[in-house]
Amino acid sequence: MAYTQEPVNSAFKKLRKTTKGKGRHFLTAEEGAGMTAAGRKAYNKKTGGNLKAPQPGGGKRRTSYCARSKGQMEMHNINCSKTPKKRICAARRRWKC
Repeated sequence: MAYTQEPVNSAFKKLRKTTKGKGRHFLTAEEGAGMTAAGRKAYNKKTGGNLKAPQPGGGKRRTSYCARSKGQMEMHNINCSKTPKKRICAARRRWKC
């Protein structure tokens, strides 16, 4: 019996992934990466989720994000001092990690 995987109908996959133009949902890497307020609103509306803006002032969400993103950087061998224009590096700066 062959294994078949059902297609995932994720709302995030259906969300417009654009960094340019009116109604864009993501910031460019130069702007700090991450989702715009309009993008978070659209995602929350489609999924019933509760995405929030970055929390650079501190708190549990920031601590958790910084730990996760550090793991991603290590996994992909990204050094932000050498490649500061990467999206992950921009997002970490925005979160003040």
